[in-house]
Amino acid sequence: MPAGPSEVMVVADKSANAEFVAADLLSQAEHGPDSQVVLVAVALSSLQLEAIQDELVKQLKALPRAAITSVALSKSFALCVSSMEEALNFSNRYAPEHLILNVEKAASYVPSVKNAGSVFLGAFSPESCGDYASGTNHTLPTYGYARMYSGVNTATFQKQITSQELTPEGLKNIGPAVATLAAVEGLDAHRNAVIVRQKALGQSST
Repeated sequence: MPAGPSEVMVVADKSANAEFVAADLLSQAEHGPDSQVVLVAVALSSLQLEAIQDELVKQLKALPRAAITSVALSKSFALCVSSMEEALNFSNRYAPEHLILNVEKAASYVPSVKNAGSVFLGAFSPESCGDYASGTNHTLPTYGYARMYSGVNTATFQKQITSQELTPEGLKNIGPAVATLAAVEGLDAHRNAVIVRQKALGQSST
């Protein structure tokens, strides 16, 4: 599972507290100069966007890691959209490590989240809690790899063993396809392992 520089995407609507939004953006930006933070503003007015910007400046000044955080912020961006549908379409393409839905009825949008390392719902679910105490693992895929990988979880440390048993009827049904595929790959012994059984069952081989 590829895990690289930290990322957070905050989706905020008109109900979002500017102070909370800024704090969440900064909480990931302080990880390092290669971190990326993204604000997806859903139908926010210019005044609301300015309020978030003002909070970023204010809170940044109080951070011991302000210099590092500033570098990360300089490489980050905000995207203004008109609806949650647009916001989630963008989020699913971006596939963020951390996705904060600081919006009304946040839980209702979970089924629409297809690609994200971990999702934080509502105004009182900062990503910091996921790092330290809320129970989810914070070793998560970054750089878009959430499209194909999950975060570390209990299943990561479990071993699965598969088993299969074919009935004579089952072998008759899929045997010809298996023999054909093996022949195409030039694996005659694979093909023969099927054919000898077909013959024993009185089935002609192709």
